[in-house]
Amino acid sequence: MYRKILIINPFGIGDVLFTTPIIHTLKDKFKDVKIGYLCNRRTAGLLEGNPYINYVFVYERDEFEAIRKKSFFAWLKNILGFLNQIKKEHFDLALDFSLNTQYGFFSWFAGIKERVGYNFKNRGGFLTQKVPLIGYSDRHIVEYYAALLKYLGIDLKYRKLELYLKAEDLKRTEEILAKEGLRQSDLLVGIIPGAGRSWGRDAYLKHWPAENFAQLADKIIENYQAKIIIMGDYFEKEIAKNIIGRMGHKAIDFSGMMTIGGLAALLSKVNLVITNDGGPLHMAVALGIKTVSVFGPVDERVYGPYPPSDDHIVIKKDISCRPCYQNFKMPICAQDRECIKSIDVNTVLQAIRRLC
Repeated sequence: MYRKILIINPFGIGDVLFTTPIIHTLKDKFKDVKIGYLCNRRTAGLLEGNPYINYVFVYERDEFEAIRKKSFFAWLKNILGFLNQIKKEHFDLALDFSLNTQYGFFSWFAGIKERVGYNFKNRGGFLTQKVPLIGYSDRHIVEYYAALLKYLGIDLKYRKLELYLKAEDLKRTEEILAKEGLRQSDLLVGIIPGAGRSWGRDAYLKHWPAENFAQLADKIIENYQAKIIIMGDYFEKEIAKNIIGRMGHKAIDFSGMMTIGGLAALLSKVNLVITNDGGPLHMAVALGIKTVSVFGPVDERVYGPYPPSDDHIVIKKDISCRPCYQNFKMPICAQDRECIKSIDVNTVLQAIRRLC
């Protein structure tokens, strides 16, 4: 019987949401267990309202690295302080989804006796239970994550992604929508033309062209009298501006205006989300919002909506070299992103018709 369990996942929005069925399953199996979560700063807001999580530990590697560059002793003080916060909670199990030696060391240093995780590229030196892994392929990441539960003698009981909204985020979102003259009776369609931060400067590889989003938005307005809301992070504002500049009708640009909790609240208010492959897609899925998603180099069987549902339609073009993102590596594209550029507006519009 476990008293306290630490989940470690330093990756992006989707990866963190993919662990929520595991968390709920653990809480159901061990009724009195307390669960901690080690994540990055950007994803912490996804977890703060989760009733099954008792502690959130934020580790932002870049912030610690900036301190180290200024002063090794200041870095040492801060990193020890961070690890001691975890240590004082006396966790007895760590489920480590990081694929990284550093986080295994963290849980070892924190005195966590049982440490279960994947031994990707022999990086599991500090784990007590090393599970072999070459990469994720052919099945969804949730299923890979759930495989670690097998080592505890547990089957995955819950499969739906979970995202809990905060009242203050909902209230602020309702105020913003009212200020824009949007009503509950309006058909609201969210367009997310970016791909999140996880891919950094390579995120454009997952972007359906802005001109396609613009044409699609105009057709949705003309066919459904819908209100279009464009969402995204602050660094995606140029994409939103590009789309709006190409449109013949009006769209409302909320990109860069929301915290992650605010984005979740805004997503909960729309009737349909149209998006590239990225974290916000999985936020919409977790909130039960219908989605149409455009996938290019990434395998939707691994990173797509989970669990699969008629309410979540994936648009893809199966050319010979797709999916090319394999085992966390992306080769140089010799086809000028044909897999995503060749998806036409009418194909996406037909998917929307199936959901509206």
